[in-house]
Amino acid sequence: MTAVLENRFQPEPGAAPLRQMVGAQAALETRQLLRNGEQLTLTLIIPLLLLAAFSLEPLISFGGGYTRIDFLTPGVIALAIMSTAFTSQAIATGFERRYGVLKRLGATPLSRAGLIAAKTLTVIGVELLQAVIILLVALALGWSPDASPAAIVVVPLLILLGTAAFSGFALLLAGTLRAEATLAAANLIYVVLLGVGGVVFPLTKFPAGARSFLELLPTGALSTGLRHVLAGGEVFPVRDAVTLAAWAVISITLAARYFRWE
Repeated sequence: MTAVLENRFQPEPGAAPLRQMVGAQAALETRQLLRNGEQLTLTLIIPLLLLAAFSLEPLISFGGGYTRIDFLTPGVIALAIMSTAFTSQAIATGFERRYGVLKRLGATPLSRAGLIAAKTLTVIGVELLQAVIILLVALALGWSPDASPAAIVVVPLLILLGTAAFSGFALLLAGTLRAEATLAAANLIYVVLLGVGGVVFPLTKFPAGARSFLELLPTGALSTGLRHVLAGGEVFPVRDAVTLAAWAVISITLAARYFRWE
C-alpha cells in the first residue's frame, strides 16, 4: 500500500508542454507590467495626454480632409502599441537581463522562442486594454469613425502585425545591449518615431522623398494603415499590412537568433 502511494505522488520527469510554459510566463509578465506605475505612464497616460492635447487645441494643421480627432485617434493607437510592445518591453527586458532574471529563465526548459511568444502575448493583452480606453476617450472627444465592416477584422490584424514587429525589435535590443544602452536607445527611438512616424504629425508635412521612406517604417505603416481603415473607409491597406508583416518577420527572426540570456 505504501509503495502504491509513493508511486502515485512521484513527480513526472520532463518539461511541461510549451503552450503551458508560455502561458505561465505570459501571466507573470502581465502581472509585473500592470504593477509598474512608470511603465503604465509610458504605455497609457502619455498617449491619452497627446490625444487630448492635440485634438482640443489647434497646435498643428493636419489637412488631407481629416479632422483633428479623426487623424489623431489611429495615430495614438499606433503610439500606444509602440510604447507597450517596443519601448516598455525593451527597457523591462534589458534590466531583467542585467539582474540575472533572464539567466535563471535560461536554465529552465523555456526556449528563446517561448520567451518571445510569452512577452508578445503579454503586450497583446495590455494593448487590448489600451485600445478600449483610447477609443472611449476618442469617442468622448467627438471622434466619428468612417470604417467599413471589414475593419472589425483588419484593425486587429494590423495591430497584431505591428505588435509582432515592435516586440521583435524590443527583444533584439534588450538581448544584445547593456541595460543602460537599451534604456537610452529605446527612449531615443521612441522620441524620433513620435516625431517622424505619422503619429501626431502628418507625413505630408515632410518632403516627398522622405515621406516614401517614413511610410515604410513600422510606426509609419501602422499609423497610416489604421488611419486608412478607421478614417478613410479603406477595406484593406495592402501596402501597410505587407510592410508590417515584413518588419515582423525580420525582427522576430533576428531576436530569436541573437537574443542572449546574459
